[in-house]
Amino acid sequence: MNLHLETDDDPRTRQFIDEHNGLSDKALRTPEFVRDRDAIKALIERQDRLIVPMRRGGWLFDFRQSKDNPLGVWLRLPADQQPLPDAGWEPVFDLDAFCLSEGKRWNWRGAVTCPWEPTRVLLTLSDGGSDLLRLLEFDAESKQIVEGGFDTPAARSHANWLSRDEICYFGSIDRFSATRSGWPRVGRRLKRGQRPEEAAVMVEAADEDVYGFNLVIDPALSGASADAGLIDIFVAAHEIGVASAFLIANDGTQRRIDLPQEADFQFNHDHCLWRAKTDERVASGSLVLQRFNPNSETALLGPERILFQPAEGQSISQMMLMREWCVFIISDRLRPRLMVLDLTRPDAEQREIALPADMQTAHFRPLHADLHLGDDTLCIVGQGFLQPPACYRLELSDRSREAEPIFVAAAPSYFDATDMSSETLEAVSEDGTKVAYRLILPKQWIKGALPVLLYGYGGFDVSLSPNYSGVTGRWLEQGGAYVQAYIRGGGEFGPDWYRSAKRQGRDRAFADFVAIARDLVARGYTVPSRIACQGGSNGGLLTGVMLTRYPEDFGAVWCQVPVLDMTRFHLFSAGQAWMDEYGDPETPADRDFMLGYSPLHNVGPATEVSYPPIYIESSANDDRVHPSHARRFAARLEEAGHRPLFHEFGSGGHGGDGNSEERAARAAMGYSFLRQTIMR
Repeated sequence: MNLHLETDDDPRTRQFIDEHNGLSDKALRTPEFVRDRDAIKALIERQDRLIVPMRRGGWLFDFRQSKDNPLGVWLRLPADQQPLPDAGWEPVFDLDAFCLSEGKRWNWRGAVTCPWEPTRVLLTLSDGGSDLLRLLEFDAESKQIVEGGFDTPAARSHANWLSRDEICYFGSIDRFSATRSGWPRVGRRLKRGQRPEEAAVMVEAADEDVYGFNLVIDPALSGASADAGLIDIFVAAHEIGVASAFLIANDGTQRRIDLPQEADFQFNHDHCLWRAKTDERVASGSLVLQRFNPNSETALLGPERILFQPAEGQSISQMMLMREWCVFIISDRLRPRLMVLDLTRPDAEQREIALPADMQTAHFRPLHADLHLGDDTLCIVGQGFLQPPACYRLELSDRSREAEPIFVAAAPSYFDATDMSSETLEAVSEDGTKVAYRLILPKQWIKGALPVLLYGYGGFDVSLSPNYSGVTGRWLEQGGAYVQAYIRGGGEFGPDWYRSAKRQGRDRAFADFVAIARDLVARGYTVPSRIACQGGSNGGLLTGVMLTRYPEDFGAVWCQVPVLDMTRFHLFSAGQAWMDEYGDPETPADRDFMLGYSPLHNVGPATEVSYPPIYIESSANDDRVHPSHARRFAARLEEAGHRPLFHEFGSGGHGGDGNSEERAARAAMGYSFLRQTIMR
């Protein structure tokens, strides 16, 4: 099935891309597209947005894109000033100027902070939005690239500081250093001036693992004796969400830390916090706290203390061990509840911190860029589909009074939400399972004729949550409704909700999603011809199945960076990591099941089935889901007599990254497609 489209430099592939990009440009780059693109670009470049800074030393840092810096600029502000948009921010690292000087496109991915010198960082730069990362040593105090400092080749990579002068570098620089999935396998002790391949190997994951990484904790930075030495923990991820942790001794020997492999876990200098994903030791979804003693010659972990055991509709959406506090958020029927526990008091009970009632979702992060540093101050950000994000400060280290959220700032409104509404509803899937979704309605709409954009993902334990977006707001302002689906395969309702749609349970995710579309019709909001489904990556698989299995339930399909050939996804290195999720195409039982829904293999001829319009988008440098999935699906649809729209963007990687205009153009192309289909 058009296997030549898997080869990027095949002239036939280039011709296919150029011809189809020309057709999609002609169809979608309308005057309305230009207006949408320009409006969305202006939204991205707004400078009056909410700023949630990170502190390093005596500075607050923020990264933003603007009209003058479409790729972005890293800024700093003295830490004693309020981080407001009109404060005296000064440029630290101008990404646009850097790319111009190098003659190469890099995209911002953050900075890795040195705990012992917090203004010394590793800038993390993506090669054109791809998964290939370059780590570049930078002095944020002097605002200069460190001469002779760390500068690693672009590769799938990550690193932690071991000292002021060494890092533990994981990079897929060659086949030995990578797992079969192409992610970093080997951790090396890298010194300045060394080539990564020359650095001594510290730790190794197995080739069949997905990746490896390490955690480095200095107890002295948390007030312990300097004689304690560093705590070095190596983690081998056997599958996505399945891992083993090992304590590394000074001589390099490893001791396995007794945790379930199917658990999310975190460490600080004296505690371990983990969320169970099975019933192996505690009820699935429970949150467990244990004392951690890296110097013990017997048990590294103390007795288990269960902090949370989920009731129906509950799950842990975020958890963190700070220096002296344990903090976590419970999603209680999709509403956030913030809990804190003082780790300095053995008899302390966790308590709930009241959040504003209008928060549909909340997340937190430390004020300080490294948990070793500063105090246990949290920044809490709450928002909703129609509520701009607001930031609150929680000062846990001040024990002189009971901590409560202190309002800091809120984002301005990006659209007029007057008379718009948001509600949570439930559909019933084909096996009787109730499936929640959020419906956001525009100001004015006609019963039975509402244009609906239905978004879903449903895989890999990924949780969707409300997000205030000017881009979504533009869709609402134009009279469309937006729906976020919480189908099985996602993590919104805990590990069991996710696991039920793995491998041969995959059909449950598809059934849940179409049940929501049908529920919208049954409630009288709309009709199938007015419903468009949207999803990317695994969500692209979801939308591909909607096209081939349930074409009568949708009026349009927006399929982004999709997985569509379930017999060949594993032949591209990153796909090896997905076999635990989907199945092994080399195993007959798995292959037969996946062929039952693989969109590429279930395209019907146009003489027998009528498909709704579909717009398929991908990126030429997507090194996570190869763009051949999208190319070959478009070609297969055409062979069967259908007329898909296909566009392959030249950069952006799997996440569709880019400068402000490129990001805006991607969204505007999709909106142009929707305007010509479900809004006609």
